[in-house]
Amino acid sequence: MLTFSKTNQIIIAVMLVAIVIMTRGHHFASVNSLPSASVAVFFLAGLYLSSRFAFPALLALCAGLDFAAITYGGVSSFCVTPAYGFLLPAYGAMWLAGRWFAKRYSFSPKAILPLAASIAVGASISQLFSSGGFYFFGGRYPDPTFAVFGERLMKYFPMHFENVAFWLGTAAVVHIAFALIHQSKHSEV
Repeated sequence: MLTFSKTNQIIIAVMLVAIVIMTRGHHFASVNSLPSASVAVFFLAGLYLSSRFAFPALLALCAGLDFAAITYGGVSSFCVTPAYGFLLPAYGAMWLAGRWFAKRYSFSPKAILPLAASIAVGASISQLFSSGGFYFFGGRYPDPTFAVFGERLMKYFPMHFENVAFWLGTAAVVHIAFALIHQSKHSEV
């Protein structure tokens, strides 16, 4: 199982919060903005943070940032509908995927398959809740059908998964670097 000291968890939490603040509200990467890290951050928080308050705190942060962007930042409120509540299970799926993998973690190649499985399942369920909730319950599309939702899912899921893969790939590089540094320090002693 993956465990960190409280100090390291606080450092990780601050970094995750900073990443959410820097990327929230940008739906597509450009020269001026990074892809949204929110979905990946919930996976990482589930993986690295043991506090039961981390999940609701991240939810509150995301909702607060959305509120501020719409109220004060001039961002469109198009995505804020009665379906906004579907972000809870969408983010929850990623959080739980991270928690699940944390129990199976080992710094070895045998961890790659459970990691990939947890990410794929978590990201798929997350996308189904967020996109499905918005499409079927957001009130923006008259007469929603499963056929059209399937088309929309095929269009938007690759971008969703690219964002998740970008951020989790970046996190994996950082994790591996720190693990190797930690191993080399312990082997010198």
